[in-house]
Amino acid sequence: MNSSADLLKELRIDRSAPPPQSRRGVWIAVAGVAAVLVIAGGAWAFFGRDKGIEVHTATVVAIGNGGTSSSVLDATGYVVARRMATVSSKITGKVREVLIEEGQHVDAGQVLATLDPIDADAERDLASAQLAAARSQSGSVQAQLHEADANAVRLGALVKQQLVSKSQYDQAIAQRDALRAQLGTTQRNAQVASNQLRIAGHGVDNTVVRAPFAGVVIAKAAQPGEIVSPLSAGGGFTRTGIGTIVDMDSLEVEVDVGEAFIGRVQPKMPTQATLNAYPDWKIPGEVIAIIPTADRGKATVKVRVGLNARDPRIVPDMGVRVSFLEQAQPQQAVRKAGVLAPAVAIVQRDGQDVAFAVADGKAQMHVVKIGRALGDDREVLSGLAGGDVIVVDPPEQLKDGAIVRVAQESKDATASSE
Repeated sequence: MNSSADLLKELRIDRSAPPPQSRRGVWIAVAGVAAVLVIAGGAWAFFGRDKGIEVHTATVVAIGNGGTSSSVLDATGYVVARRMATVSSKITGKVREVLIEEGQHVDAGQVLATLDPIDADAERDLASAQLAAARSQSGSVQAQLHEADANAVRLGALVKQQLVSKSQYDQAIAQRDALRAQLGTTQRNAQVASNQLRIAGHGVDNTVVRAPFAGVVIAKAAQPGEIVSPLSAGGGFTRTGIGTIVDMDSLEVEVDVGEAFIGRVQPKMPTQATLNAYPDWKIPGEVIAIIPTADRGKATVKVRVGLNARDPRIVPDMGVRVSFLEQAQPQQAVRKAGVLAPAVAIVQRDGQDVAFAVADGKAQMHVVKIGRALGDDREVLSGLAGGDVIVVDPPEQLKDGAIVRVAQESKDATASSE
């Protein structure tokens, strides 16, 4: 019995004993210290680190190497035709037949369309009848004059023999002179009728519309049955033209060059044009003329550029990019490869011309050798390469290896140029 009671006492839980020690608090303390350290490190990184000098940047542009022509300016424009005409009739009339279609090649003088010639034919027939009547009248008067002339000669002989009176002779002479004047009038009337017939013939010819020059039809504006008129009589129901013809041999390029860069462009300057539709096709050409006026709103000057290639792929109103090239240098004056950089990016440091390139967030000072001045830019013969990003207007405190921060507008400008 006693042994069983003792065993039961050993199985009883002693609630007065202290609980075992827990390690949870230690881990919480360690985690708290770590969080404080992380927050402190982040605050130092955000507030304590050097943010760098804010700078504005520009991209260096390669302008070619020696012995070849290099671009000094690029501009955009459109292909235009110097000879382009919307062909119409000289008279108002109804279209009877249209003989052209878009894309068709036509020769000078080729018939493009015909108008209804009923009125013109009637006027020509009337003029022809009037001419015949005038000539008939002239022939009648001429016959009468021939008789009067013979009668005057006969009476003149009889007067000398005193066989007829002098008054009869004078009357015959007057009749002859009157018929001579009447003959002159009828002859002039016949000439007027002949001129009217020729004009009526022109009226008939005006019902035929011909091509003024050789070219390609780019628009067909009228259909059979419509009324055409050069004066647009009849309002919106009247066509003013038959079609539009372009002389493809007269195609050239017109570009707008900014006023600040127009000094780089000269007449006869070589160019290289690239059509937006064919970016891999380089078309040689030259500057035809610089139009001597500026656009006040856009601050640009228009430049005409001729193309040395004639190709069916070149059509009016195509977008094109034109590179204006410097003249090729002779072999003995070969120039080393250069780049174009803004003049304000080149400064003096310790008596040397230097520029600061930006790479990996730091400024790198490059000693440069400068060449020609091209507007607001300078040619850099050495020290920089095409595509380098350089600091514009570098501040005095900017040193080699300094941490820099590119201004947002510089990033936007670079993105838009790309």
